[in-house]
Amino acid sequence: MTERRALVVEVDAATQLGLLGFLRARGFQCVAASSADEAQDALKDNSFSFTLVDLSGNGGDVTELMECLKLRGRNSGPIIAVSNRHDDGFAAVPIEAEAMLHKPLSLDELQQAIDKVVRPQAEALGPAPEQLGGRIRREMELWCSPKMLEARQIIREAARVDVTVLVTGETGTGKELVARAIHHFSSRRAGPFVKVNCAAMPRELLESELFGYERGAFTGAHKLKIGKFEAAHRGTIFLDEIGDLHPALQAKLLHVLQDGEFSRIGAKSTLSVDVRVLAATNQDLEKAVAEGRFSEDNYFLERYAKLYGRDGFTVPLSVMERLTRHRYPGNVRELENLIKRMIVLDDPFLARIPLPHVGSNCGQSLSSASSPEASLATLEPSLKDIGRRASQVAEREAIAKALEQTGWNRVRAARVLRISYRALLYKIKQAGLDAERLSARSAS
Repeated sequence: MTERRALVVEVDAATQLGLLGFLRARGFQCVAASSADEAQDALKDNSFSFTLVDLSGNGGDVTELMECLKLRGRNSGPIIAVSNRHDDGFAAVPIEAEAMLHKPLSLDELQQAIDKVVRPQAEALGPAPEQLGGRIRREMELWCSPKMLEARQIIREAARVDVTVLVTGETGTGKELVARAIHHFSSRRAGPFVKVNCAAMPRELLESELFGYERGAFTGAHKLKIGKFEAAHRGTIFLDEIGDLHPALQAKLLHVLQDGEFSRIGAKSTLSVDVRVLAATNQDLEKAVAEGRFSEDNYFLERYAKLYGRDGFTVPLSVMERLTRHRYPGNVRELENLIKRMIVLDDPFLARIPLPHVGSNCGQSLSSASSPEASLATLEPSLKDIGRRASQVAEREAIAKALEQTGWNRVRAARVLRISYRALLYKIKQAGLDAERLSARSAS
Protein backbone atom coordinates (compact mmCIF):
# COMPACT_ATOMS: atom_id res chain seq x y z
CA MET A 1 0.00 0.00 0.00
CA THR A 2 1.84 3.06 -1.25
CA GLU A 3 -1.03 5.60 -1.16
CA ARG A 4 -1.73 7.51 2.06
CA ARG A 5 -5.24 6.75 3.29
CA ALA A 6 -6.98 7.73 6.52
CA LEU A 7 -10.22 6.54 8.14
CA VAL A 8 -11.93 9.24 10.22
CA VAL A 9 -14.59 8.06 12.71
CA GLU A 10 -16.39 11.17 13.94
CA VAL A 11 -20.10 11.71 14.76
CA ASP A 12 -20.13 15.51 14.73
CA ALA A 13 -20.53 16.65 11.13
CA ALA A 14 -18.70 19.99 11.54
CA THR A 15 -15.72 18.39 13.33
CA GLN A 16 -15.62 15.62 10.75
CA LEU A 17 -15.53 18.13 7.89
CA GLY A 18 -12.67 20.06 9.51
CA LEU A 19 -10.61 16.90 10.09
CA LEU A 20 -11.14 15.74 6.51
CA GLY A 21 -9.96 19.11 5.18
CA PHE A 22 -6.89 19.05 7.43
CA LEU A 23 -5.87 15.53 6.34
CA ARG A 24 -6.60 15.99 2.64
CA ALA A 25 -4.42 19.11 2.62
CA ARG A 26 -1.59 16.87 3.80
CA GLY A 27 -1.99 14.36 1.02
CA PHE A 28 -4.26 11.78 2.66
CA GLN A 29 -7.18 10.17 0.85
CA CYS A 30 -9.92 10.06 3.48
CA VAL A 31 -12.93 7.89 4.24
CA ALA A 32 -15.40 9.23 6.82
CA ALA A 33 -17.55 7.14 9.17
CA SER A 34 -20.13 8.28 11.72
CA SER A 35 -20.66 4.98 13.58
CA ALA A 36 -19.11 1.62 14.37
CA ASP A 37 -21.17 0.00 11.59
CA GLU A 38 -19.95 2.49 8.98
CA ALA A 39 -16.36 2.02 10.16
CA GLN A 40 -16.70 -1.74 9.85
CA ASP A 41 -18.08 -1.40 6.32
CA ALA A 42 -15.16 0.84 5.35
CA LEU A 43 -12.66 -1.70 6.71
CA LYS A 44 -14.08 -4.60 4.73
CA ASP A 45 -12.67 -3.48 1.41
CA ASN A 46 -10.05 -0.84 2.30
CA SER A 47 -6.73 -0.59 4.11
CA PHE A 48 -5.63 2.62 5.84
CA SER A 49 -2.38 4.28 6.88
CA PHE A 50 -4.08 5.11 10.18
CA THR A 51 -7.51 5.55 11.78
CA LEU A 52 -8.57 8.68 13.71
CA VAL A 53 -11.46 7.99 16.10
CA ASP A 54 -13.36 10.31 18.46
CA LEU A 55 -14.17 8.19 21.55
CA SER A 56 -16.21 10.83 23.34
CA GLY A 57 -18.56 11.35 20.43
CA ASN A 58 -19.55 7.72 19.85
CA GLY A 59 -21.56 7.07 22.98
CA GLY A 60 -22.08 3.44 24.02
CA ASP A 61 -20.43 2.16 20.85
CA VAL A 62 -16.90 2.92 22.09
CA THR A 63 -15.99 -0.61 23.17
CA GLU A 64 -17.64 -2.15 20.13
CA LEU A 65 -15.90 0.34 17.85
CA MET A 66 -12.43 -0.27 19.30
CA GLU A 67 -12.91 -4.04 19.18
CA CYS A 68 -13.91 -3.70 15.54
CA LEU A 69 -10.86 -1.58 14.70
CA LYS A 70 -8.41 -3.95 16.38
CA LEU A 71 -10.05 -7.04 14.91
CA ARG A 72 -9.53 -5.42 11.54
CA GLY A 73 -6.06 -4.31 12.61
CA ARG A 74 -4.38 -5.25 9.36
CA ASN A 75 -6.77 -2.83 7.58
CA SER A 76 -7.22 -0.03 10.13
CA GLY A 77 -3.53 0.75 10.58
CA PRO A 78 -2.43 2.38 13.86
CA ILE A 79 -5.21 4.07 15.82
CA ILE A 80 -5.17 7.69 17.02
CA ALA A 81 -7.90 8.15 19.63
CA VAL A 82 -9.41 11.44 20.86
CA SER A 83 -11.35 11.83 24.14
CA ASN A 84 -12.55 14.53 26.52
CA ARG A 85 -9.84 15.60 28.95
CA HIS A 86 -12.19 15.66 31.95
CA ASP A 87 -13.90 12.39 31.09
CA ASP A 88 -11.35 9.85 29.99
CA GLY A 89 -13.76 7.59 28.15
CA PHE A 90 -10.78 5.62 26.92
CA ALA A 91 -10.13 4.30 30.43
CA ALA A 92 -13.17 2.05 30.06
CA VAL A 93 -11.98 0.70 26.75
CA PRO A 94 -10.02 -2.56 27.17
CA ILE A 95 -7.86 -2.03 24.08
CA GLU A 96 -5.14 0.58 23.80
CA ALA A 97 -4.59 2.90 20.86
CA GLU A 98 -1.20 3.79 19.42
CA ALA A 99 -1.73 7.48 20.27
CA MET A 100 -4.10 9.30 22.66
CA LEU A 101 -5.16 12.97 22.26
CA HIS A 102 -7.54 15.13 24.32
CA LYS A 103 -10.11 17.78 23.47
CA PRO A 104 -9.98 20.55 22.57
CA LEU A 105 -7.99 18.93 19.79
CA SER A 106 -4.80 20.69 18.73
CA LEU A 107 -4.04 20.21 15.04
CA ASP A 108 -0.32 20.51 15.82
CA GLU A 109 -0.62 17.63 18.29
CA LEU A 110 -2.58 15.66 15.71
CA GLN A 111 0.19 16.18 13.15
CA GLN A 112 2.80 15.07 15.70
CA ALA A 113 0.78 11.94 16.45
CA ILE A 114 0.48 11.14 12.74
CA ASP A 115 4.23 11.58 12.30
CA LYS A 116 4.85 9.37 15.31
CA VAL A 117 2.62 6.38 14.44
CA VAL A 118 2.47 6.45 10.63
CA ARG A 119 6.08 7.05 9.59
CA PRO A 120 7.62 4.40 11.90
CA GLN A 121 5.09 1.90 10.57
CA ALA A 122 6.12 2.67 7.00
CA GLU A 123 9.78 2.30 7.94
CA ALA A 124 9.08 -1.04 9.66
CA LEU A 125 7.44 -2.34 6.51
CA GLY A 126 10.56 -1.42 4.57
CA PRO A 127 10.83 0.50 1.29
CA ALA A 128 7.80 0.98 -0.93
CA PRO A 129 7.26 -1.91 -3.39
CA GLU A 130 8.48 0.05 -6.39
CA GLN A 131 11.64 1.16 -4.53
CA LEU A 132 12.36 -2.35 -3.30
CA GLY A 133 11.63 -3.79 -6.74
CA GLY A 134 14.17 -1.48 -8.35
CA ARG A 135 16.81 -2.44 -5.81
CA ILE A 136 16.12 -6.16 -6.24
CA ARG A 137 16.35 -5.88 -10.02
CA ARG A 138 19.64 -3.98 -9.82
CA GLU A 139 21.16 -6.57 -7.49
CA MET A 140 19.97 -9.47 -9.62
CA GLU A 141 21.50 -7.89 -12.72
CA LEU A 142 24.87 -8.55 -11.09
CA TRP A 143 24.18 -12.29 -11.06
CA CYS A 144 26.05 -13.14 -14.25
CA SER A 145 27.72 -16.50 -13.56
CA PRO A 146 26.01 -19.64 -14.92
CA LYS A 147 24.94 -20.72 -11.41
CA MET A 148 23.51 -17.32 -10.55
CA LEU A 149 21.69 -17.08 -13.87
CA GLU A 150 20.13 -20.41 -13.02
CA ALA A 151 19.15 -19.03 -9.61
CA ARG A 152 17.47 -16.04 -11.27
CA GLN A 153 15.44 -18.37 -13.46
CA ILE A 154 14.41 -20.52 -10.47
CA ILE A 155 13.27 -17.40 -8.57
CA ARG A 156 11.06 -16.25 -11.45
CA GLU A 157 9.57 -19.72 -11.87
CA ALA A 158 8.88 -20.01 -8.13
CA ALA A 159 7.27 -16.57 -8.15
CA ARG A 160 4.75 -17.56 -10.82
CA VAL A 161 3.26 -20.42 -8.79
CA ASP A 162 1.65 -19.57 -5.44
CA VAL A 163 3.27 -22.37 -3.42
CA THR A 164 5.29 -22.55 -0.22
CA VAL A 165 9.04 -22.22 -0.85
CA LEU A 166 11.99 -23.20 1.35
CA VAL A 167 15.25 -21.30 0.73
CA THR A 168 18.36 -23.01 2.09
CA GLY A 169 21.95 -21.85 2.33
CA GLU A 170 24.66 -20.75 4.71
CA THR A 171 24.42 -17.53 6.69
CA GLY A 172 25.14 -14.48 4.53
CA THR A 173 24.36 -16.08 1.16
CA GLY A 174 21.30 -13.89 0.51
CA LYS A 175 18.32 -16.06 1.52
CA GLU A 176 16.21 -13.03 2.47
CA LEU A 177 16.98 -11.36 -0.86
CA VAL A 178 15.76 -14.48 -2.65
CA ALA A 179 12.55 -14.47 -0.58
CA ARG A 180 11.92 -10.78 -1.28
CA ALA A 181 12.58 -11.34 -4.98
CA ILE A 182 10.05 -14.19 -5.11
CA HIS A 183 7.49 -11.90 -3.45
CA HIS A 184 8.30 -9.01 -5.77
CA PHE A 185 7.90 -11.05 -8.96
CA SER A 186 4.73 -12.76 -7.71
CA SER A 187 1.10 -11.72 -8.05
CA ARG A 188 1.21 -10.68 -4.37
CA ARG A 189 3.75 -7.90 -4.89
CA ALA A 190 1.21 -5.21 -3.92
CA GLY A 191 0.54 -6.97 -0.60
CA PRO A 192 2.66 -6.88 2.56
CA PHE A 193 5.93 -8.74 3.00
CA VAL A 194 6.20 -9.68 6.69
CA LYS A 195 9.44 -11.13 8.08
CA VAL A 196 9.63 -13.23 11.25
CA ASN A 197 12.89 -14.53 12.73
CA CYS A 198 11.98 -17.87 14.31
CA ALA A 199 15.27 -18.04 16.22
CA ALA A 200 14.97 -14.61 17.84
CA MET A 201 12.48 -15.46 20.60
CA PRO A 202 11.33 -18.37 22.81
CA ARG A 203 8.43 -20.60 21.79
CA GLU A 204 5.71 -18.87 23.87
CA LEU A 205 6.55 -15.41 22.55
CA LEU A 206 6.94 -16.67 18.99
CA GLU A 207 3.51 -18.31 19.06
CA SER A 208 1.84 -15.04 20.09
CA GLU A 209 3.96 -13.17 17.53
CA LEU A 210 2.85 -15.47 14.71
CA PHE A 211 -0.78 -16.04 15.61
CA GLY A 212 -1.71 -13.24 18.02
CA TYR A 213 -3.85 -13.61 21.13
CA GLU A 214 -7.20 -12.60 22.57
CA ARG A 215 -7.56 -10.17 25.45
CA GLY A 216 -7.39 -12.15 28.69
CA ALA A 217 -5.82 -15.23 27.06
CA PHE A 218 -3.10 -15.25 29.73
CA THR A 219 -1.70 -13.06 32.50
CA GLY A 220 -0.60 -9.77 30.98
CA ALA A 221 -2.79 -10.09 27.86
CA HIS A 222 -4.60 -6.80 28.46
CA LYS A 223 -5.48 -6.20 24.83
CA LEU A 224 -6.05 -8.12 21.64
CA LYS A 225 -2.89 -8.68 19.61
CA ILE A 226 -2.88 -9.16 15.84
CA GLY A 227 -0.36 -11.82 14.78
CA LYS A 228 2.04 -11.74 11.85
CA PHE A 229 -0.09 -14.11 9.79
CA GLU A 230 -3.01 -11.67 9.98
CA ALA A 231 -0.69 -8.77 9.19
CA ALA A 232 0.49 -10.62 6.07
CA HIS A 233 -3.06 -11.12 4.71
CA ARG A 234 -3.05 -11.08 0.88
CA GLY A 235 0.73 -10.93 0.93
CA THR A 236 3.73 -13.02 1.94
CA ILE A 237 5.13 -14.07 5.30
CA PHE A 238 8.84 -14.90 5.44
CA LEU A 239 9.80 -17.32 8.22
CA ASP A 240 13.54 -16.94 8.64
CA GLU A 241 15.53 -19.63 10.50
CA ILE A 242 12.57 -22.02 10.38
CA GLY A 243 14.86 -24.85 11.43
CA ASP A 244 14.69 -23.44 14.97
CA LEU A 245 10.88 -23.59 15.09
CA HIS A 246 9.62 -25.52 18.12
CA PRO A 247 7.91 -28.86 17.26
CA ALA A 248 4.68 -27.71 18.92
CA LEU A 249 4.55 -24.72 16.56
CA GLN A 250 5.39 -26.89 13.57
CA ALA A 251 2.02 -28.65 13.92
CA LYS A 252 0.15 -25.34 14.08
CA LEU A 253 2.09 -24.03 11.10
CA LEU A 254 1.16 -27.18 9.14
CA HIS A 255 -2.51 -26.36 9.74
CA VAL A 256 -2.05 -22.86 8.33
CA LEU A 257 -0.20 -24.21 5.30
CA GLN A 258 -2.91 -26.78 4.60
CA ASP A 259 -6.02 -24.66 5.08
CA GLY A 260 -5.06 -21.04 5.64
CA GLU A 261 -6.80 -21.22 9.04
CA PHE A 262 -5.59 -20.80 12.62
CA SER A 263 -6.73 -19.60 16.03
CA ARG A 264 -5.33 -16.80 18.13
CA ILE A 265 -4.14 -17.90 21.57
CA GLY A 266 -7.22 -18.01 23.81
CA ALA A 267 -9.68 -17.86 20.91
CA LYS A 268 -12.66 -20.19 20.47
CA SER A 269 -12.99 -19.67 16.73
CA THR A 270 -10.71 -19.91 13.72
CA LEU A 271 -9.53 -17.17 11.38
CA SER A 272 -8.90 -17.48 7.65
CA VAL A 273 -6.01 -15.71 5.95
CA ASP A 274 -4.72 -15.60 2.40
CA VAL A 275 -0.96 -15.78 2.94
CA ARG A 276 1.91 -17.25 0.98
CA VAL A 277 4.64 -18.74 3.17
CA LEU A 278 8.32 -18.47 2.30
CA ALA A 279 10.85 -19.97 4.69
CA ALA A 280 14.62 -20.02 5.03
CA THR A 281 17.16 -21.97 7.04
CA ASN A 282 20.89 -22.55 7.21
CA GLN A 283 20.30 -26.03 8.64
CA ASP A 284 20.04 -29.42 6.95
CA LEU A 285 16.33 -30.07 7.53
CA GLU A 286 16.49 -33.64 6.26
CA LYS A 287 19.09 -34.36 8.93
CA ALA A 288 16.97 -32.49 11.49
CA VAL A 289 13.99 -34.67 10.58
CA ALA A 290 16.08 -37.80 10.96
CA GLU A 291 17.32 -36.61 14.37
CA GLY A 292 13.78 -35.83 15.49
CA ARG A 293 14.37 -32.06 15.74
CA PHE A 294 12.06 -31.18 12.86
CA SER A 295 8.68 -32.77 12.25
CA GLU A 296 7.90 -34.90 9.20
CA ASP A 297 4.24 -35.29 10.23
CA ASN A 298 4.22 -39.01 11.22
CA TYR A 299 0.46 -39.57 11.38
CA PHE A 300 0.30 -42.85 13.29
CA LEU A 301 2.90 -41.84 15.87
CA GLU A 302 1.12 -38.60 16.70
CA ARG A 303 -2.36 -40.13 16.71
CA TYR A 304 -1.72 -43.14 18.94
CA ALA A 305 0.79 -41.46 21.24
CA LYS A 306 -1.96 -39.00 22.11
CA LEU A 307 -4.67 -41.68 22.28
CA TYR A 308 -2.67 -43.90 24.62
CA GLY A 309 -1.31 -41.12 26.82
CA ARG A 310 2.32 -41.34 25.67
CA ASP A 311 2.92 -37.77 24.46
CA GLY A 312 6.48 -37.27 23.30
CA PHE A 313 6.94 -40.87 22.15
CA THR A 314 9.60 -40.89 19.43
CA VAL A 315 11.23 -43.50 17.25
CA PRO A 316 15.07 -43.58 17.21
CA LEU A 317 16.81 -43.03 13.88
CA SER A 318 18.16 -46.61 13.72
CA VAL A 319 14.65 -48.03 14.22
CA MET A 320 13.15 -45.58 11.72
CA GLU A 321 15.59 -46.85 9.11
CA ARG A 322 14.47 -50.44 9.82
CA LEU A 323 10.82 -49.42 9.52
CA THR A 324 11.38 -47.69 6.19
CA ARG A 325 13.23 -50.72 4.78
CA HIS A 326 10.41 -53.10 5.73
CA ARG A 327 8.05 -53.95 2.84
CA TYR A 328 4.86 -54.40 4.94
CA PRO A 329 3.01 -57.26 3.23
CA GLY A 330 -0.07 -56.15 5.17
CA ASN A 331 0.24 -52.65 3.71
CA VAL A 332 -0.79 -49.64 5.81
CA ARG A 333 -2.76 -51.73 8.31
CA GLU A 334 0.37 -53.67 9.25
CA LEU A 335 2.33 -50.45 9.78
CA GLU A 336 -0.51 -49.01 11.88
CA ASN A 337 -0.72 -52.08 14.11
CA LEU A 338 3.06 -52.14 14.52
CA ILE A 339 3.13 -48.50 15.65
CA LYS A 340 0.25 -49.21 18.05
CA ARG A 341 2.17 -52.06 19.68
CA MET A 342 5.34 -49.98 19.94
CA ILE A 343 3.48 -47.19 21.74
CA VAL A 344 1.32 -49.39 23.99
CA LEU A 345 4.34 -51.47 25.07
CA ASP A 346 6.57 -48.35 25.22
CA ASP A 347 9.04 -50.18 22.99
CA PRO A 348 10.63 -47.58 20.65
CA PHE A 349 13.65 -49.86 20.01
CA LEU A 350 11.57 -52.90 18.97
CA ALA A 351 13.15 -54.88 21.79
CA ARG A 352 9.98 -56.86 22.49
CA ILE A 353 8.36 -56.62 19.07
CA PRO A 354 10.16 -58.62 16.38
CA LEU A 355 10.08 -57.05 12.93
CA PRO A 356 9.70 -59.96 10.45
CA HIS A 357 12.34 -60.38 7.79
CA VAL A 358 10.58 -59.79 4.50
CA GLY A 359 11.10 -62.42 1.81
CA SER A 360 12.20 -65.13 4.22
CA ASN A 361 10.72 -68.58 3.53
CA CYS A 362 12.35 -70.30 6.50
CA GLY A 363 9.11 -71.96 7.63
CA GLN A 364 7.94 -72.90 4.14
CA SER A 365 8.95 -76.00 2.22
CA LEU A 366 10.02 -75.86 -1.41
CA SER A 367 7.11 -78.04 -2.45
CA SER A 368 4.48 -75.91 -0.78
CA ALA A 369 6.00 -72.73 -2.20
CA SER A 370 5.89 -74.09 -5.71
CA SER A 371 2.49 -75.80 -5.54
CA PRO A 372 -0.28 -74.77 -8.01
CA GLU A 373 -2.37 -73.38 -5.17
CA ALA A 374 0.53 -71.21 -4.02
CA SER A 375 1.19 -69.98 -7.56
CA LEU A 376 -2.49 -69.14 -8.03
CA ALA A 377 -2.53 -67.25 -4.72
CA THR A 378 0.33 -65.06 -5.90
CA LEU A 379 -1.41 -64.32 -9.22
CA GLU A 380 -5.02 -63.77 -8.13
CA PRO A 381 -6.05 -61.31 -5.40
CA SER A 382 -8.01 -62.69 -2.46
CA LEU A 383 -11.62 -61.73 -1.82
CA LYS A 384 -10.40 -59.60 1.08
CA ASP A 385 -7.98 -57.76 -1.25
CA ILE A 386 -10.76 -57.14 -3.78
CA GLY A 387 -13.03 -55.73 -1.08
CA ARG A 388 -10.25 -53.53 0.31
CA ARG A 389 -9.43 -52.10 -3.12
CA ALA A 390 -13.09 -51.37 -3.87
CA SER A 391 -13.39 -49.65 -0.51
CA GLN A 392 -10.31 -47.55 -1.24
CA VAL A 393 -11.70 -46.45 -4.61
CA ALA A 394 -15.06 -45.48 -3.07
CA GLU A 395 -13.32 -43.66 -0.22
CA ARG A 396 -11.09 -41.74 -2.63
CA GLU A 397 -14.10 -40.63 -4.68
CA ALA A 398 -15.96 -39.47 -1.54
CA ILE A 399 -12.95 -37.49 -0.30
CA ALA A 400 -12.37 -35.89 -3.72
CA LYS A 401 -16.03 -34.86 -3.90
CA ALA A 402 -15.98 -33.33 -0.39
CA LEU A 403 -12.80 -31.40 -1.16
CA GLU A 404 -14.27 -30.08 -4.40
CA GLN A 405 -17.48 -29.00 -2.66
CA THR A 406 -15.57 -27.13 0.06
CA GLY A 407 -13.05 -25.52 -2.28
CA TRP A 408 -10.29 -27.71 -0.84
CA ASN A 409 -10.87 -26.44 2.70
CA ARG A 410 -9.70 -29.51 4.58
CA VAL A 411 -11.22 -28.50 7.93
CA ARG A 412 -14.70 -28.22 6.41
CA ALA A 413 -14.20 -31.35 4.32
CA ALA A 414 -13.29 -33.34 7.45
CA ARG A 415 -16.54 -32.18 9.06
CA VAL A 416 -18.54 -33.19 5.98
CA LEU A 417 -16.92 -36.64 5.99
CA ARG A 418 -17.22 -36.90 9.79
CA ILE A 419 -13.58 -37.84 10.33
CA SER A 420 -10.76 -36.09 12.15
CA TYR A 421 -8.71 -33.42 10.42
CA ARG A 422 -5.47 -35.42 10.67
CA ALA A 423 -7.17 -38.57 9.42
CA LEU A 424 -8.28 -36.63 6.35
CA LEU A 425 -4.74 -35.31 5.76
CA TYR A 426 -3.41 -38.86 5.85
CA LYS A 427 -6.08 -40.17 3.48
CA ILE A 428 -5.50 -37.31 1.02
CA LYS A 429 -1.80 -38.15 0.95
CA GLN A 430 -2.48 -41.89 0.72
CA ALA A 431 -4.84 -41.41 -2.23
CA GLY A 432 -2.44 -39.08 -4.04
CA LEU A 433 -5.03 -36.30 -4.26
CA ASP A 434 -2.53 -33.56 -3.33
CA ALA A 435 -0.18 -34.58 -6.13
CA GLU A 436 -3.08 -34.78 -8.56
CA ARG A 437 -4.24 -31.28 -7.63
CA LEU A 438 -0.72 -29.84 -7.97
CA SER A 439 -0.37 -31.47 -11.39
CA ALA A 440 -3.68 -30.00 -12.52
CA ARG A 441 -2.63 -26.52 -11.34
CA SER A 442 0.69 -26.76 -13.17
CA ALA A 443 -1.06 -27.84 -16.36
CA SER A 444 -3.43 -24.87 -16.19
